[in-house]
Amino acid sequence: MSAEGESGTPVSNFLRSFKVVAWSFIGIRKRSEFHTDATSVKPVHVIVVGIVLALLFVLGLIAVINLVVLA
Repeated sequence: MSAEGESGTPVSNFLRSFKVVAWSFIGIRKRSEFHTDATSVKPVHVIVVGIVLALLFVLGLIAVINLVVLA
């Protein structure tokens, strides 16, 4: 898989940012892919995706807790 760099479409760059943030939540990443992503992903995309995924994670935990407590 080749790096898209700055020439990729905004949607593909945003999806790549989603992949980067998802892997960072898990904590598994190759060093070579980290360096590739550091040069090809825009920081603004990473911040936005990180906030959205963190919000979804918290809302998911709240939903699970409510299901367990109310069951």
